[in-house]
Amino acid sequence: MNKTFGGVWIFGDYRDYFQNRITLQLIAKGRELAETLNTGTTVVLLGDQIHQYAMEYVAHGADTVIVADHQNLKEYEVEKYTTLLAQWVKSYQPEIFLAGATSFGREFFPRLAKRLRTGLSADCVDLEVDPESFLLVQTTPAFGGELLAEVVTPDRRPQMATVHPGVFRELPHNAESVGHIIYPEVDVFPEPRVKIVRSKPQRTGKVSLEDASVVIAGGKGLGSKEQFELLYELAELLEGEVGATRPAVLSGWAGEDRLLGQTGKSVNAKLVISIGTSGALQYITGIQGAETVIAINRNPDAPVFRIVDLGLVADAATVLPILLETLRRRL
Repeated sequence: MNKTFGGVWIFGDYRDYFQNRITLQLIAKGRELAETLNTGTTVVLLGDQIHQYAMEYVAHGADTVIVADHQNLKEYEVEKYTTLLAQWVKSYQPEIFLAGATSFGREFFPRLAKRLRTGLSADCVDLEVDPESFLLVQTTPAFGGELLAEVVTPDRRPQMATVHPGVFRELPHNAESVGHIIYPEVDVFPEPRVKIVRSKPQRTGKVSLEDASVVIAGGKGLGSKEQFELLYELAELLEGEVGATRPAVLSGWAGEDRLLGQTGKSVNAKLVISIGTSGALQYITGIQGAETVIAINRNPDAPVFRIVDLGLVADAATVLPILLETLRRRL
């Protein structure tokens, strides 16, 4: 391991804190990586009047939180964030720097990697430290999700990756945790080329797909949009949410916000019921964190049956009405 660098960094995305848990998930994984490297876990946090989030990250396992608390950082601006973080990386020299593979992380993290002239693996589904080389092995889908590639950054630092929300499990909140909170002086900002006129959060009033305890996932094997619509009633009866494969989304049966897999969302649900899904790798990466997976498919050789806890070889058009009627009577 190159001793010039040190520390595992996580970018603190505190927007919609109680729904968006990706930072807490990365802190938990970051601690595992840091223990192997015999170093610490640091969260970097940018915003205005954000001390309460720094305390939350310490309670969830961060050893250190570096905070840029300034009124000029109240609204996210990609040039400001990139410039400030590049300065910090050059000053503190972290070994690893992680961010969530959200629309937010996908925008500024590649810019930061380019500024730092280092590598970046996007949409990772696993991270491990090689015990011999001490390099970060970044597992990410490749070739349209048909393969999983293991990527390393041997010569450049930091080793950077974005990670799907829901891949790792957060540590429980511990009010007794103790950590360091650092407030560096922040006074240099580039002249913005784009000005934010106004912004407001999008509210759906529902539990996010990543946080749902039950997920009903549908694929092209359902045969029609009418059959796919039955999944919403099933999800309502089981107090869950509906997810979809890429073919189902492309067919117009579900919106992009319900996409599961490599370019969509990952879930850690207690139960996933996968109906009419073949089990392509890009889809499987989105549900592999579930505690229990049940699959219904009329093809006995469907790849999805290789990863499930319980499989039923049957036509969804036959099974769904029976399942719905049974649940209606019992609930």
